[in-house]
Amino acid sequence: MTETTPLPLAEIEATARAAHAGQTDKAGRPYAEHLRAVAEGVRVRGGDEEQIAAAWLHDAVEDGRLSRRRLEEAALTRRTKDIVLALTKRSGEPPEAYAARILATPGALLVKEADLAHNADPARLAVLDGPTRTRLTEKYARMRALLGLVAGEGGS
Repeated sequence: MTETTPLPLAEIEATARAAHAGQTDKAGRPYAEHLRAVAEGVRVRGGDEEQIAAAWLHDAVEDGRLSRRRLEEAALTRRTKDIVLALTKRSGEPPEAYAARILATPGALLVKEADLAHNADPARLAVLDGPTRTRLTEKYARMRALLGLVAGEGGS
């Protein structure tokens, strides 16, 4: 089975930035800043190009910015697509099932670790109101525990 040549990372980044254009995070920052931080987090953790590509796209399907069909049709490796789909939360899905899918998908854990590290960055959380900051801190700590990630391990 032959696979098409995957898009270069610069094109994947441009696609992700375009897909999330106008979107902001909970702190009101451009969403592309989060994508860049996760991609860089994957790189510094020793991730490969397929994982970095998945980092750029990790929220695109979940946020409805990219359909599953478009993802499947994209010039990406099967592994990159599998990682993106593993990281795509499903409506009503328990955190345990989400974590199990990540753990069962080669390469996905490193991308999720970088995502959680950026989401839990104290500087990002500091600008949120107290109840939101507490809720998110607990949510991210629970996911790290479900994934077997030790607090502070590889975090930023």
